[in-house]
Amino acid sequence: MTDAPPTRTERDTMGEMQVPADAYWGASTQRAVLNFPISALRFPPEFNHVLGRVKRAAAKANADLGALDPAVADAVAAAATEVIDGAFDNHFVVDLFQTGSGTSTNTNANEVIARRARELGAPAAHPNDHVNMGQSSNDVIPTACHLTAALAIQRQLLPALAQAQATLEAKSRETWDIIKTGRTHLQDATPIRMGQEFLGYAQSLELARGRLEAAVDELGQVALGGTAVGTGINTHPDFSAKVCAILADELGLPVRETPYHFQAQGTQDTMLAASAAVRNAAVSLQKIANDLRWLASGPRAGLGELDLPAVQPGSSIMPGKVNPVIAEALTQVVCHVIGNDAAVAAAAQGGYLELNTYWPVSAYNLHQAAALLAAATVNFDIQCLRGLTPTSRGPDSVEQGLMLATGLTRAIGYDKAAAMAKEAAATGKTIRELAREQTTLTEDELSRLLDPLRMTAPNPDAIGAGGG
Repeated sequence: MTDAPPTRTERDTMGEMQVPADAYWGASTQRAVLNFPISALRFPPEFNHVLGRVKRAAAKANADLGALDPAVADAVAAAATEVIDGAFDNHFVVDLFQTGSGTSTNTNANEVIARRARELGAPAAHPNDHVNMGQSSNDVIPTACHLTAALAIQRQLLPALAQAQATLEAKSRETWDIIKTGRTHLQDATPIRMGQEFLGYAQSLELARGRLEAAVDELGQVALGGTAVGTGINTHPDFSAKVCAILADELGLPVRETPYHFQAQGTQDTMLAASAAVRNAAVSLQKIANDLRWLASGPRAGLGELDLPAVQPGSSIMPGKVNPVIAEALTQVVCHVIGNDAAVAAAAQGGYLELNTYWPVSAYNLHQAAALLAAATVNFDIQCLRGLTPTSRGPDSVEQGLMLATGLTRAIGYDKAAAMAKEAAATGKTIRELAREQTTLTEDELSRLLDPLRMTAPNPDAIGAGGG
């Protein structure tokens, strides 16, 4: 048998608790640890660091407003800075699946910061009276949820998407003059520039970024100042504005007090909208990854129009096989992100009267989705997009394309062109060969009507005016 680890006695409003001797948390946090022995999941460290920023800004604001003794405020701010820097990551110990307001984690932060502040020269620093002054878990936790998600989107996901977009735009320019067969319903369609395909991918990411930027702006509206139920009881009327100004300056985010306090605490509408924007970006990336897998399929029995970078052997039994593993990794992350979004949607339904009681699970899933997608996008860009190259398969197949018959419709009509396409499919002849046999069109007319380059623009006379 081994000796039990040493403990100390802490007290809260419910009585005494034994707390690990070296722990910076106190009795209320310890109760939560015992109440929620559910999982190995915790709020991410990034959330705790944002929470530390809220506590530091609150201490500064309360001191400026004359509500908090400057010496105590300085000690609280110094302790909160250490939380922000990660020095106390191991002391945020409450399970993710806890009280739905996140009160236990807010208490955890208050107790850790207060204990450290006492060590730093404020012996009377109190978790509730000083660290939590002017605040409630019901406005602090939603604020931290918003800002943690906004930071992950702004600092990780948006830059990753911007770089991938730039790579795709470069690929569009590189492949602009490559004409290949377009496909709809996975069937041959009229010709398209390979560069137009890549341009479409880039445009998807551009639009996804716009939606995410709007989400970041909306996430910047925070519940702080509403305290318990949105009325702002027990806080100074200027408190939230001061804290938000500090946070906006520190984080580079559009942080401001929400004008919709009762909505901000009773719902997760903004989290839901942000999650939808992340999911949208993920689905756009999946479309791109899947297209590239199709276009690189083969190399002999598939489309084979692209070569993706070979990064590892693809089979333990088939020598020489190389799989599109980078694209596959991305699409699996997309599956996970869609699951995250479903969890956020379920959490957003948990608004009852003056409080939504699913904040922890929502915060965890939205942050994880944004961070995961960002990492997968960077990997996809570096290890797949930048190194992919076109083959000659696409251009070589254009003349065999049955949908070249579309170019003849104005000259011979839809029905005759359709019959010609069917005959070409049955006989193996090209549309050009059958048109020579069955129409009076001259070679010059056929060259113009069946020119695949002219089919890649709504106004053929404008060809050459742009390059994606």
